[in-house]
Amino acid sequence: MALKLKIVVGSTRPGRVAPVIAGWVADFSRQNSGFDVEIADLADLDLPLYDEPKHPKSGEYAHEHTRRWAAIAGEADALIFVTPEYDSFPPAALINAIQYLVLEWDKKPAAIVSYGGVSGGLRAGQALRQLLSSVGMVPIPQGVPIPFFPQFVEDGALTPNQPMTDGAKAMLAELEVLASGLKSLRDAPVEA
Repeated sequence: MALKLKIVVGSTRPGRVAPVIAGWVADFSRQNSGFDVEIADLADLDLPLYDEPKHPKSGEYAHEHTRRWAAIAGEADALIFVTPEYDSFPPAALINAIQYLVLEWDKKPAAIVSYGGVSGGLRAGQALRQLLSSVGMVPIPQGVPIPFFPQFVEDGALTPNQPMTDGAKAMLAELEVLASGLKSLRDAPVEA
């Protein structure tokens, strides 16, 4: 059975480019990895600011939107977060979505595809890596920064350059290795 890769669209604002970039990441992943690939768009989930009465470590969710998000994240073996950079940071909607859960993130590799101006979203990616490791994920250093992203987006599609495709191949290769190894750790029986 193929490992499951979830590509999380991390922007919810009107006029966003994140779905276009996530679409390229999904297509590229399907063609260049053995993952079963799905996109999870935070705009479709419409998560409010964290509103669960219990800590996410309890795994007891009072709201349907949380249970739906937990099911999506829970079935992932690896994740790629597609994020713009807003004021040198990831979007609030993405931070909120990650903080909704804990158990579903444990021992799962994560990569970041970031986009922005001159930095290509690298500052947002670095801040995001810290949060991902704090909730038990294993963020990898390989990622794909897309600087001055409008030059690569036309007619609702992203046309990558060679460094972007090379970076995406390296990112996927590392995710596959870690996803396989970490899945065996997650699936191993826990000894008392």
